[in-house]
Amino acid sequence: MIRRFGEAPRSDVRYTRRPGVYAILPKGRQLLLTHQAAPIPELQLPGGGVDPGEGPIRALHREVFEETGWKIAAPRRLGAFRRFTYMPEYDLWAEKLCVIYMAWPVRPLGPPSESGHTAVWADPKIAARDLGNSGDRHFVSQLLGLA
Repeated sequence: MIRRFGEAPRSDVRYTRRPGVYAILPKGRQLLLTHQAAPIPELQLPGGGVDPGEGPIRALHREVFEETGWKIAAPRRLGAFRRFTYMPEYDLWAEKLCVIYMAWPVRPLGPPSESGHTAVWADPKIAARDLGNSGDRHFVSQLLGLA
């Protein structure tokens, strides 16, 4: 059974399952995160949905690059969680199946290509406190021994 974070599913809503991959990216004493400006400004672990026919590792590399502009190396799966949420950018109620990886940011290749995203370096304690969802905060806290 995959642990759930966030709101309980609503009985009056039909959810679409959305697999996604997300990365904890340490470098030195900081983590590489993304700040998404809309629909609600928030700090996030870089990552996102796995496209049909795409493998999770390929999706992870693509999503991290799109949201941060960085190339990554040596992804290692840490675990998974699910959360039920409304995604206004897709007008979709989703059951997000979030697989969390740790990887190493190797080098920046340019600015984020995904509109509304900015690469941000943050102290791990700030990330563990300020990331936009409780599942991401949990994994950062666990990995870094902050929990």
